[in-house]
Amino acid sequence: MTIALLHTADDLHARARAGRRAVVMTMGALHEGHATLIRTARGIAGADGEVVVTVFVNPLQFGAGEDLDRYPRTLEADVKVAEAAGADVVFAPSVDEVYPGGDPQVRISAGPMGERLEGAVRPGHFDGMLTVVGKLLHLTRPDAALFGQKDAQQLALIRRMVRDLNFGMEIVGVPTVREDDGLALSSRNRYLSDRERRTALALSQALFAGRDRHAAQEALRARAREVPTSRARAEALSAIGESRAAADAAAVAKVAPGGPAGVLAAARTVLDEAVRLDPPLELDYLALVDPSDFTGVTEDFAGEAVLAVAARVGTTRLIDNLPLTFGAAS
Repeated sequence: MTIALLHTADDLHARARAGRRAVVMTMGALHEGHATLIRTARGIAGADGEVVVTVFVNPLQFGAGEDLDRYPRTLEADVKVAEAAGADVVFAPSVDEVYPGGDPQVRISAGPMGERLEGAVRPGHFDGMLTVVGKLLHLTRPDAALFGQKDAQQLALIRRMVRDLNFGMEIVGVPTVREDDGLALSSRNRYLSDRERRTALALSQALFAGRDRHAAQEALRARAREVPTSRARAEALSAIGESRAAADAAAVAKVAPGGPAGVLAAARTVLDEAVRLDPPLELDYLALVDPSDFTGVTEDFAGEAVLAVAARVGTTRLIDNLPLTFGAAS
């Protein structure tokens, strides 16, 4: 079956529906990350359901001086990517279709969470994003909508909006897709020169450094829990031929910075080095946050957290993040 390209909500609503409808919202310039979202949507919708990909460059979420005018518009290529990944419909409305009365006077407010991190750097961005996502959810009427975890704060806010305002559909987060060198896939990667791309790799490398520090600390703590704190412990360590400094995991864990502070320190070391590259990385923020509200976590935090980074390389702004779990075992 050939994919349908539709431009009005009336045409979309006129389609006969059988099974679940899963929607993937994009601003176009589709890449493998979007294709992964579409394939996941196909699995959710099933053979009898329908996968709709929206392509709409939303002017409300671009601030002054941002790249609205140069944001890539590649609809013909996007339709081909969507079809190859298993979509049934590409819904590409005009600005007039989405905002028939001009800029909407009533908008959805992202609240305090929308003023942190990305919201602090890009004031009003999340209000515009939630407004268009809310409108597109109403226009497409899905059973499930899928979003990439690369935009972690966006995903958290959409989940909060759907829950708080009783939208009544499932929001599915799909893990970040990365290129072979670790760079998170983004439509903006095409703006990077070869030299800028080498600098941009510092974002993912910083996240991986933080993740590795966290994994090492958790391994040390787990090892310390396995050996009882007693005279027998010292004898056991000596018996296997290891020095106390190397083998006593509890001591090592105390010496090496651990917890959230250690994770941030490891990531920041990479970013500090990238500031001295040519071209340099210009850091907007590095943060370890609670995904429920995007406030910074404390040293005694337990649960799911997000290590997030944003920076500029040349004229291109990039974001990335990794999920981490603290206090998984007692």
